[in-house]
Amino acid sequence: MTKVAVVLAGCGVYDGTEINEAVLALLCLEQQGASYQCFAPDMEQMHVINHLTGEPVEGESRNVLVEAARIARGNIKPLATADVADFDALLVPGGFGAAKNLSNFVVAGAEMTIQPDFLHLGRAFHGAGKPIGMICIAPVMAAAITGEGTRCTIGNDADTAATINAMGGEHLECPVSEARVDVERKMVTTPAYMLAGGVSEAYSGISECVKEVLALA
Repeated sequence: MTKVAVVLAGCGVYDGTEINEAVLALLCLEQQGASYQCFAPDMEQMHVINHLTGEPVEGESRNVLVEAARIARGNIKPLATADVADFDALLVPGGFGAAKNLSNFVVAGAEMTIQPDFLHLGRAFHGAGKPIGMICIAPVMAAAITGEGTRCTIGNDADTAATINAMGGEHLECPVSEARVDVERKMVTTPAYMLAGGVSEAYSGISECVKEVLALA
């Protein structure tokens, strides 16, 4: 059975992992016959957002690992303990946590840096020739992990696509129901809620992403 490491970045679209994307990714893995283990960095998240108002919560801090444990029903481990040798593939759902906690893309744009444990793990998967799937906004990190020229998608947002290209990637437009595969680098990406208008639309592309990742594993 193919075993996949799933990296989460908190809990909630505005300051962590997009919950629907994470659950759909786990569902698709099970449906397609793979097993998984969730991981998240043991660190404070960038900030806390009130998901009712969309506004930052002053004076409150939350731990990324503790928050991500809500999605994983407690079955989650610190990202620093993940060993590429134990897995066949890596999968990263989106949500702003990918751009705030796994990286600082939200504030730094093309000058972003990636959280060290995640960068180390991603490059270890790439170096071992094992596939990586990235969903929604997470593909902004693709070229930093698998190298200049990495082909990836966040859908069709022109500004984000231009930034991906400026960081050394090659952005490919993609409808919500599809995924894009860089076979050479074993990188699979799909837009999900960068385009999706609902859960079923997000599911269609995430299912394709998972299928392509497992095919490369």
